[in-house]
Amino acid sequence: MPPISKDNVLYFFTAVTLHRLPVFRTETLRRVLAQAFNEARASGGFKILAYVLMPDHYHLITDSTRKASEILRYLNGISARRVIDHLKENSHESSLSKLRRSVGSGDHKYSLWEHHSNTFLITTETMLMKKAHYIHQNPVEEGLVKEAFEYTHSSFRFWSRSTLLNDEPIEVDLGAVTWRQSR
Repeated sequence: MPPISKDNVLYFFTAVTLHRLPVFRTETLRRVLAQAFNEARASGGFKILAYVLMPDHYHLITDSTRKASEILRYLNGISARRVIDHLKENSHESSLSKLRRSVGSGDHKYSLWEHHSNTFLITTETMLMKKAHYIHQNPVEEGLVKEAFEYTHSSFRFWSRSTLLNDEPIEVDLGAVTWRQSR
């Protein structure tokens, strides 16, 4: 991957659940989301450089091998299908009713994500570092943990070069970044 620049941008995505429902407040559903993102990365051929999975949203940084809209289609499409299938298979009717669309087209009766994800272009290493810091501090700022390393569903351990978990939810592709400056 060439160094980050205006010609080789990274994408910082934020997607929020429908009505900001805390869909991912349980370990099980955070795992389903992480597995879906791993599947999306493999299917879409993009890299995940940093992430955090929060109860009602996620932040994620990717490369720009595809258009932002395509990457979001992989991330949000595959994750919505996997989460909704999980809720159906485990008879979580109350959760499904909260995700039910008022107007459905075709077979799509449910919607997991708000339809206006936020995309920010990262064009410098400094900007990448700021966004990664923001991502990793999000669980601390939300009061979910006292220290970033305590939150298991983020890329903090990779970025801080800490000991990784035995079953790391999402392995990030930090090794693919060509750094101009040493971190």
